[in-house]
Amino acid sequence: MSNLDILNGIIANRRTVKPASMNGKLIEESSIHTLLQLADWAPTHGHTEPWRFFVYTPLSKSKFCADHAALYKQYTAEDKFMQASYEKLFHMADTASHVIVVVMKKGNNPKIPVQEELIATACAIQNILLGCAAAGIAAYWGTGGMTYHPKFKEYFGLDEKDLIAGTLYLGYSDERRTGKRLIPLNDKISWG
Repeated sequence: MSNLDILNGIIANRRTVKPASMNGKLIEESSIHTLLQLADWAPTHGHTEPWRFFVYTPLSKSKFCADHAALYKQYTAEDKFMQASYEKLFHMADTASHVIVVVMKKGNNPKIPVQEELIATACAIQNILLGCAAAGIAAYWGTGGMTYHPKFKEYFGLDEKDLIAGTLYLGYSDERRTGKRLIPLNDKISWG
């Protein structure tokens, strides 16, 4: 089997698994480190390497989730606050092994647009997701809760120009999912 065939299988079989479907089995720290090494090989314009990772282990993930839920409660307008959303944020990692908040740290090079830095950070996340698929690790990339709120940036000590790209919940799952595409590939291609 060629490397391209192997990569095709990993990409075609990668699936999102929500934390509620994870079974609580822990991921070895060495595997987390390997996933972060994969992320670090993402393409980056000007070698800015804008991705940063806040990793929460089995010992620290509950505190992060409690803090996230508390921020949601404190900074969500009363008419928009939903107790169910608060509870979901609070318990989001109960059956996950690790939580990784991925940040785009904007560099000082004015020639490199924010969009390119964010795209590079998304590529780093995709490398993690593909690594998870190859290792049989369940993964969920979430952007809910306080992800885009300025107070969440403040929580991580970020600058105004930095962005939070999302939160990855990693673990294991007994579920096996299949994928589908709703739009045929040929409908997405224009040949010149």
